[in-house]
Amino acid sequence: MFYSTHILPPLWRAVLHLNPFFYMIDGFRYGFFGLSDVNPLVSLGIVAGFLAALALIAERLQAASLNIK
Repeated sequence: MFYSTHILPPLWRAVLHLNPFFYMIDGFRYGFFGLSDVNPLVSLGIVAGFLAALALIAERLQAASLNIK
């Protein structure tokens, strides 16, 4: 994931794009080197979406745990 995805076969490149950590690492690569495999705004949007989803899940789990006596 620290190298460009262009060296991977198309199947593994598609599988790698399903991993949200790919987008975080790609954002760091863009910040450090100015190189990116995908649009940095797309990476930011996907990472923000996963953050929002995880925050919602955490909030619901916390609310459910408060109902346990």
